[in-house]
Amino acid sequence: MAVTGGGRGVGSRRPLVTVLGASGLIGCALTRELARRPIRLRVVSRRDFALPSKPVAELEARTADLLEEGALAEAVAGSDAVVHLVAHMVGVTRWRLDEHDTVAERVNLGLVRDLVEALRDTRRPGARPVVLFAGTISQVGLASRPRLDGTEPDLPQGAYDRQKLAAERLLKHATREGVLRAVSLRMPTVFGHEPHSAAPDRGVVSTMIRRALADLPLTLWHDGTVLRDLIHVEDVARAFAAALDHAEELSGGHWLLGSGRGEHLGEVFTRIAAAVSDRTGRPPVPVVSVSPPDQAEVTDFHSYEIDCSRFRGVTGWWPRVPLQEGLERTVQTLAEQCRVPDGPARGGPVPGTRGA
Repeated sequence: MAVTGGGRGVGSRRPLVTVLGASGLIGCALTRELARRPIRLRVVSRRDFALPSKPVAELEARTADLLEEGALAEAVAGSDAVVHLVAHMVGVTRWRLDEHDTVAERVNLGLVRDLVEALRDTRRPGARPVVLFAGTISQVGLASRPRLDGTEPDLPQGAYDRQKLAAERLLKHATREGVLRAVSLRMPTVFGHEPHSAAPDRGVVSTMIRRALADLPLTLWHDGTVLRDLIHVEDVARAFAAALDHAEELSGGHWLLGSGRGEHLGEVFTRIAAAVSDRTGRPPVPVVSVSPPDQAEVTDFHSYEIDCSRFRGVTGWWPRVPLQEGLERTVQTLAEQCRVPDGPARGGPVPGTRGA
């Protein structure tokens, strides 16, 4: 049975879908997507954020620190499906974690362990709740070929990727035990803008757009030929919704999301500079190569592009937002948010800037 399909769930009861980490970029987009469906939707975050207006779903918002004892079990109680979007990322370096960062390990791995135990203890007899887990394609490490399809061996390089892989494996084991039905969606570079997100997106695309809006050069840690697969957050939200609809077929596996096309980062940055120029009327900012910082990892210089045909074959999902359209929309919304005027360059620092 589909978790979020057109019916009302088991008998006359609408299924309850709980989104953990609902105030982030993906969480906000997914909340908006799922709010259109005839379900009960519980959104959980550490911060308050604006909820969709006129939802079809029965919408419940909770504010909670999931690290507090009993908070996670309370948040997911009674859930037919849980979407786990919580992750610990540090400062402007985001996923570049110190090996001895116990808080990061507690969030990225410990919360998944707690989730499994909470569902084991509270699930209804015979029920196997669905758990959607937000993974990352970098869990694979240095693959032998840039185009990934999900069959590659996992050899993660950094602490963040190792924690995400360990969490994914915990969920797969719980699936084999019959406790739940886990689906891991491994994502490439996600970009876009959600105006109601409680924290600004600090991914590479948004960071470089903010630099260009401030008339600062866009910095690469290499010659610009490294490939990245970029996917708009609205397409990611639709993918998670599709995974809920096909949870039984997807259960127990990891599935790759992506546009299916690798883009040279140098060209992406050039397009960002041009899109910002079109918005502001100023000349495009330069794209320059700089020496990589100490926190750079070997995967920063490794190309990735995604073959998501396995996921598409099961769900029918396919990304709809073209890269150029997504970039232009993100430039527009960030420019409005920053209230950047048209006209001469104004300069100045941008918080959270980094290269790529």
